[in-house]
Amino acid sequence: MELETMRYEVRERVAHLRFDRPEGANGVSAAFARDLRAVMLEVEWDDRVRAVSVTAEGKVFSGGGDLKEFHAAGDALPRAGSELIIDFHAALVKMNRLPKPFVAGVRGAAGGAGLSMVGAFDLVVSSDRAKYTMAYTRAGMTPDGTSSYFIARHIGLRRMMDLTLTNRVLSAEEAEAWGLVNRVVPDEDVDQVTADLALQLATGAPYAVGRAKRVVYEGYDASLEVAAEIEAVGIIGAMATDDGKEGIAAFLEKRDPHWTGR
Repeated sequence: MELETMRYEVRERVAHLRFDRPEGANGVSAAFARDLRAVMLEVEWDDRVRAVSVTAEGKVFSGGGDLKEFHAAGDALPRAGSELIIDFHAALVKMNRLPKPFVAGVRGAAGGAGLSMVGAFDLVVSSDRAKYTMAYTRAGMTPDGTSSYFIARHIGLRRMMDLTLTNRVLSAEEAEAWGLVNRVVPDEDVDQVTADLALQLATGAPYAVGRAKRVVYEGYDASLEVAAEIEAVGIIGAMATDDGKEGIAAFLEKRDPHWTGR
């Protein structure tokens, strides 16, 4: 897999994805969107990978859409934008559907499409110095990157409208209080905490971790009866696995479980 804007490697069942275009603030360009989609396909089909750690090189996690590239497109911008969006949105939808958790570590800032990505990750570790802003309308644009779906659910409709229309900048502490990020750590610890959290998830029971992700996402907007059925299918499926039986036995025997992925 050849990537232009990011680096990817697998260690100890964790895929480590690192955005690597700091000179462009790790902006979402056409190449970035293509790379992100390619990575999602790689994660999907690599049985070694059980969790993904996502971090970024440089001072900014992602500054959002690559406005220099957009400007250079001139009158062809709508077509170029459409091609980019197809890859970008396909990557984020695929990420959500994969039964493997994605943990992001944010340093510096996440703006525009960068913030949209933050909303789409399963867990987010934030630097205590990080800043978060939508910034779309400031550039005459409207939200994308699944932000209207994920971020609105994380923080609520009223706060989402505030971020979207006023381009308010959130501190890390505000982002945590609003439910946008999971935990705030010292700036120098972000990458390590993110990797450690991904490794923790990667060493869990594969079916249980992947299915639990689906149960939460699918049950969130469902009716009570549908949510209950989603939960029933998930836990009965877990009971049918070797790992499910092992987990129960290990808990009762007060020992660490040995997961086989079966």
